[in-house]
Amino acid sequence: MPAPTEEQAHAALHAWQQQMQRPPTRLNRFARRVQLRLNALLPERVHQAITAAIKQMVRGVLFSSTHTTRRPLLGAPLATREAEVRTRIRDYRMMATAEGAVTGAGGFLLGLADFPLLLGFKIKLLFEVATLYGYDVRDYSERLYLLYVFQLAFSSQHTRNATYHRLSDWEAYRLTLPPEAADFDWRTFQQEYRDYIDLAKMAQLVPVIGAAVGALANYKLMEQLGETAMNCYRMRHFAAEDLQVPTALLE
Repeated sequence: MPAPTEEQAHAALHAWQQQMQRPPTRLNRFARRVQLRLNALLPERVHQAITAAIKQMVRGVLFSSTHTTRRPLLGAPLATREAEVRTRIRDYRMMATAEGAVTGAGGFLLGLADFPLLLGFKIKLLFEVATLYGYDVRDYSERLYLLYVFQLAFSSQHTRNATYHRLSDWEAYRLTLPPEAADFDWRTFQQEYRDYIDLAKMAQLVPVIGAAVGALANYKLMEQLGETAMNCYRMRHFAAEDLQVPTALLE
């Protein structure tokens, strides 16, 4: 029988899984149609430029984080791992909140700096979470997993459903991966991310209220990412437990 803390984690995971698998609501579908129409107004060369910029930005953070993140935490119980994860989420949330307040108070030009700074915090948090759950981010498939976790956290319900199903069967999906991550859909990644945060961050560029909006938006976005990451790794933890063969069957 799992320990009480594992039972709590399993219950939280189950509730989150139900949320991830909900079909898009009428409002979700309407918002998606609006975003698709807005994206269609942008010239193709703009989409390509934005995709290339975000791809290089994320790959740069991935590369640096791969060489600066600690080794995987091995042999620890789930409760110990999750206590450490919550501490990291709190630390990165505090840093992102302070960064959002500063850039939000600085007006339009300084507000533009918020995007790469916040993106860096998010990717680095994901690396920390992965290692605390015992996964080696030097493995490129684990870094690809983090990108899908990121996409799950910041996407429309339509894309979220598809991404969730990929992550829920990750051990089977990873066997189909090519040797390199060249086939990752960077365009969908950047469009879903921009569409998700546009409304949350737009008011950050407004004078006077920008600092408060920036701080609150960054707090909420980091909280969302932390919750998503924890539940994705809980999903892998319990899936791995289910695959273990009972000792009695081996005797």
